[in-house]
Amino acid sequence: MLNTLTYGDATGTPLLIVHGLFGSAKNWGAISKRMAAKHKVIAVDLRNHGDSAHTPTHSYPDLAADLAEVIDAHGGRAHVLGHSMGGKAAMVLALTQPEMVASLLVADIAPVTYNRTQSGFIDAMESVDLTVVTKRSDADKALMASVPDLPTRAFLTQSLDLRAEGGPRWRLNLATLRSEMPLVMGFPEMTGTYEGPTLFLRGGASDYVLPAHQGEIDRLFPSAALDEIPGVGHWLHAEAPAPFIEKLSAFLGD
Repeated sequence: MLNTLTYGDATGTPLLIVHGLFGSAKNWGAISKRMAAKHKVIAVDLRNHGDSAHTPTHSYPDLAADLAEVIDAHGGRAHVLGHSMGGKAAMVLALTQPEMVASLLVADIAPVTYNRTQSGFIDAMESVDLTVVTKRSDADKALMASVPDLPTRAFLTQSLDLRAEGGPRWRLNLATLRSEMPLVMGFPEMTGTYEGPTLFLRGGASDYVLPAHQGEIDRLFPSAALDEIPGVGHWLHAEAPAPFIEKLSAFLGD
């Protein structure tokens, strides 16, 4: 089963949090702790990320099956929040096993194929000479030329395990993520629908959820509402945690 971090001991339907590409459960620690006042929160490391298993595949049906296993171990039903790649995995879970999903919040992603790739970040991480890295700032300096944005470098280096046996290593299966990148950027053909409460929450300054995507959202998620946090980009939960928590709490009826 996926590696999980759990927060709180509230009874009732738990909240499952699913990170995006190159992320981990730890990235959601602050939000998980805030939401734990009213919900048992389960944050996962998706396969090929964090402390979960490295596998040769990374398809959305695989990811959805992993999430179903976690939910089954925590009572069989959960509210599900997924960001970016995690949002796509959450959508596939809701469409294929709707009885497991009490409600669905999709953060800044649509059920469509994107004509972009994140392989450049894989190139950058693979180019770091980990044999000379002793602290996170060493990796940050090595990434500067190819990843000039400081927040992005900080995000990537969170997946660096400095205490690994044999020396520093990435907590990411970069080889599989590279080979499966077309699947990560895509979205499988889906014929079912999820009728439960659904919110697509976009960053107002992000171009990931566009008016052109509304038709496919409506087809698959007929109960979906669309909301946004103005002025923030794709990592809306990190850029604006307080408004994000406010929107999430309102959606869950807290």
